[in-house]
Amino acid sequence: MADVGGVAADRLRTIIERIERLEEEKAALAEDVREVFAEAKGAGFDIKVMRNIIKLRKMDTADRREMDEIMAVYMRALEMEI
Repeated sequence: MADVGGVAADRLRTIIERIERLEEEKAALAEDVREVFAEAKGAGFDIKVMRNIIKLRKMDTADRREMDEIMAVYMRALEMEI
């Protein structure tokens, strides 16, 4: 392993190349996700609602309940229908 200015060049190159491959995989996955959303839209599903559901499903149940309670309080304060 050649050191250049105190940096292990081979190790650095390996890490950079791994990151580049992962970035390529991430881009391919993002395209796949876009295609699935397009399919869902074509089937008549509301994409904005689906994205929101996906976000909520990632949340811890307790955190989601707390957010719902705070949202209800804010909506009542703004005289919005719940």
